[in-house]
Amino acid sequence: MKNFFLVAIISIFVGICSIFLLRERIDILQVANLNLNNISTLTNQLLNTYLANQQPSDTSTSNPTTTHIITTNPQTYNMSVPRLIRKIFLATEQAEGAGARVRRSIGTAQLRNFSPFLMLDHFSIRPGAGFPDHPHRGQETITYLLQGGVDHEDFAGNKGTIEAGDLQFMTAGRGIMHAEMPRQNPDGSANVGLQLWVDLPKELKSCEPRYRDLRAEEVPVVETDEGRVKIKVISGKSHGVDSVKDLAYTPVWILDVEVKPGGKVVQEVPEGWNAFVYTLEGTTIFSSGEGQEKRTVEQYHNVVFEPQGQAVYAEVDAGAEKSGRFVLVAGTPLDQKVVQYGPFVLNSQEEVYQTFVDYQTHTNGFERAKGWRSEIGKSMTH
Repeated sequence: MKNFFLVAIISIFVGICSIFLLRERIDILQVANLNLNNISTLTNQLLNTYLANQQPSDTSTSNPTTTHIITTNPQTYNMSVPRLIRKIFLATEQAEGAGARVRRSIGTAQLRNFSPFLMLDHFSIRPGAGFPDHPHRGQETITYLLQGGVDHEDFAGNKGTIEAGDLQFMTAGRGIMHAEMPRQNPDGSANVGLQLWVDLPKELKSCEPRYRDLRAEEVPVVETDEGRVKIKVISGKSHGVDSVKDLAYTPVWILDVEVKPGGKVVQEVPEGWNAFVYTLEGTTIFSSGEGQEKRTVEQYHNVVFEPQGQAVYAEVDAGAEKSGRFVLVAGTPLDQKVVQYGPFVLNSQEEVYQTFVDYQTHTNGFERAKGWRSEIGKSMTH
């Protein structure tokens, strides 16, 4: 049955190619740039259907908690219009919270309010440090843990732990007070991860707070370029694979990309969205397409792209000693004013003043903050 389905796919593909070859008046480049109706998209849809039909037999003998890895052909993306690089800068290290160290890129003089993104911290928290009880209003935070474990707790009784590869999506909305504290690792090692602050549309600033956890085993993984590229599709789409839906109110794509020496990847992103890359490991080469200028970027840098264009091009030199790893993030810009004071992100100075009053008087969303102290925050070493 599977072989029959594969033959059917090939037959349909050949038939479509024949139709387009007979239509001499159609410009080839115009066909290549079609969005939803092009041959590449149709072929990908058919291939994904075929892979879906194979999945039961592929996973029946594997560990049910193991992430399913999908292998795709990168050739269908080579006609995407590349994005130009706007700027590249190093994320400098600074102190934050209580004894924590972060490399902050967005939310600095180098890049401020890159809508919808407000802040990006690459944090390192050792035992005895952390982020004890503190409030938020008006934004969402996305925490992606790379190493160790982090406990969280809030005034509504929500609590839990995320570990390496897990994510937590927290919507502050009209108000929340919580704590984020590192796990006490027996070897004394640091707990490392990324925290991204995303602005909320003004009509959702007063929504009820909520959490959504995403476990590492829930994240689909795509392998392409003959296994030289591995992409964790945390949020969004990559090479025909969709992530888990409805994690954040503001549409955001997050992709964790690892490129081995000699590997290349062309990752499509929604046109018009703001997009950037944060480099985690190794040295990666970013370019504006085949034959265009190439920029070599080492770890801990932020690469900001222009909003025009359809894809980000990246590769790692074949002679490199290690793989390059980066997180690609894209989001829809919000047409609204941003007025931020610490953990409060609103649309006017008056709203910020009102938030201070609400927090101090325990009203309008902060009622449960009165007298509340987190259990995990009590363990803070001074």
